Amino acid sequence: MKPQFRTFVLVVSLFVVSAPAHAQLRLPSLPSLPRLPDVTPALRRDVPSRVAELMQSRQRRIAELLRQRSDAVEADPAGEPVLRGEVVLTSPSDAVLAAARGEGFAFARERILDALDLRLVTLRAPPGWDTRRALQRLRELDPQASADFNHLYLESGNAGAPATIMPTASSTTASASTLLKVGLIDGGVDATHAAFSHTTIHRWGCDGRAIDSAHGTAVASLLVGHDHRFRGAAPEAALYAADIYCGDAAGGSVEVLAAALGWLLGERVPVVNVSLVGPANRTLEAVVRRAHSRGLLLVAAVGNDGPAAPPLYPAAYPEVIGVTGVDARSNVLPEAGRGAHVAFAAPGSEMAAAGVGNTAYANARGTSFAAPLVAGLLARALREPDAAASALAVAALARSAIDLGAAGRDVVYGHGLVARELRIEPSAMNVQANVR
Repeated sequence: MKPQFRTFVLVVSLFVVSAPAHAQLRLPSLPSLPRLPDVTPALRRDVPSRVAELMQSRQRRIAELLRQRSDAVEADPAGEPVLRGEVVLTSPSDAVLAAARGEGFAFARERILDALDLRLVTLRAPPGWDTRRALQRLRELDPQASADFNHLYLESGNAGAPATIMPTASSTTASASTLLKVGLIDGGVDATHAAFSHTTIHRWGCDGRAIDSAHGTAVASLLVGHDHRFRGAAPEAALYAADIYCGDAAGGSVEVLAAALGWLLGERVPVVNVSLVGPANRTLEAVVRRAHSRGLLLVAAVGNDGPAAPPLYPAAYPEVIGVTGVDARSNVLPEAGRGAHVAFAAPGSEMAAAGVGNTAYANARGTSFAAPLVAGLLARALREPDAAASALAVAALARSAIDLGAAGRDVVYGHGLVARELRIEPSAMNVQANVR
């Protein structure tokens, strides 16, 4: 085991919101992990135009979203998309809510996350107020209140539009039940694809409708797929898939992402993959820390905004396993994010993943498609949320990693490359399209 790693996998962060003492899971404290160097502007370099295009794809998508859905979406001060006029409070006091009503705020929604002992309340800004002013005023009313924008989180890559919409039961069963579970928070999964013919899929979201998406289907296949020559990281596991978009370009809000995490923890799913990225957010931070303290292992893509880009979330939270992608020659993808939050590298280019269509496969590229390989490997070792068992599973995976780049853990490859054997050549699956 690398000397720095033991502490990385065993650190448990304190809650940012109060919780009953008996519900907190704590591990032995160890010396702090040495701080890794930050990514600097020196990493900026001339890159091929295709790579530059990949690095800018999220910004272009945000700009398009702001143009097309200006009725529902606006930009925060950093340019990140948020739902217009909405502010989310995490477990607010009655006094804060009463003060907000007195200022003219209107109640929009409430979500009770029983498994996390959290309550999310979404308020609408008073008439004539913009969202920034509304958030600032709520924070003035109570600086201790966990209030933030209702940020939108986007796929770590662009996989195209949703495919079909059809009624569905809460679960699709194609084989006998299994003890292994793995979770996915993404777009919808096409359960009719051949890659899932041996998979049990439990769905959440969209009022019981199955709204397929190319991105969600591709990521799910790399988690649990099994079809002829194709095999995901944990094909024996049941998939618990939360669709937080439901075919809506303005979907993927932080409150829905948080509710999905609450559902997965309630279903006792030990590992959850999130191939989505966005800004830091107080609600997301509180939910991630609470879920982590209760044993949930969260794996997330670090994003494709480039090596000099600021860290993206949830991957950059210390409780999350951040995953970068490499190509077929084990070189890091030039568009992949870098930083101290990178924990592992896995194949993320020149590999097959399920595409839109019952038997179609696509050529996947992006950190979105590296993360599920790591999540699937970790899910093989776990049966339920358990902080100590999760730490051991991550430690074992780190010991198996191939050290790349600078010796030891680094900001490019993390602890090193895993899941190299799970990359399937696109030619083996007669790939006819690309998915990013």
